[in-house]
Amino acid sequence: MYRFFVERKNIDMENGTCRITGRDVNHIGTVLRMKRGEQVLLSTGEKDDPVEYLCEIEEIRSDEVAVRILDLQKNARELPSDIYLFQAIPKGDRFETVIEKSVELGVHRIVPVMSARTVVKLDEKRSEKKTARWNAIALSAAKQSKRSFVPEVACAVRWAQAMELARSLDRILVPYENARGAAHTKQVLASLKKGESVGIFIGPEGGFEESEIRQLRESGAEVITLGHRILRTDTASITTLALLMLALEE
Repeated sequence: MYRFFVERKNIDMENGTCRITGRDVNHIGTVLRMKRGEQVLLSTGEKDDPVEYLCEIEEIRSDEVAVRILDLQKNARELPSDIYLFQAIPKGDRFETVIEKSVELGVHRIVPVMSARTVVKLDEKRSEKKTARWNAIALSAAKQSKRSFVPEVACAVRWAQAMELARSLDRILVPYENARGAAHTKQVLASLKKGESVGIFIGPEGGFEESEIRQLRESGAEVITLGHRILRTDTASITTLALLMLALEE
């Protein structure tokens, strides 16, 4: 069953109907060749409206698709905690993979970070262009994984800005290649409480500098290990999110 996102104003709960507009109209009618009577899942994509609507197509017009609401369910797909991924921007197209998989695993927001050893440096113009593409990838992944909320990919920030953003979070976790003790990592994961906001800091290809780890510790971050093997930066983020999903999933 396909997932689409609609504007809240297009949902008419009084009459039990909804209108799908924009690019999805052509996708439904021309690409997917859907017909009247077929069912779709709809959400507004907004964090404060985690409702999933089960709908049946009534009519496909040139500018909109009219559907009837059959059923609805709240908080059907989202984790009970908001997870923020602070990802040092990797080289090539690996960050796009991180975005796609992070959205599938339930991330709330992705913040691209330019740390000391980050090779990729973005000026304002390049950052805007990249951010638009990154958010399009997040939207596509949210549809595919049937999220009721579309996570935002923020504009790239420098290290000091990332630290400032993280200060408001309840917990901060930092997978670090020099950390030891799987037992400690398991204890940290088991101690996470539903409803807490959790930030994850993932270093670049060359890892974090010792000074950055020290700053994170001073901010209350908990340094954890992902095992004895050295993981690529994109693998580390996906692995950490998968562990958090299993720890928090209801």
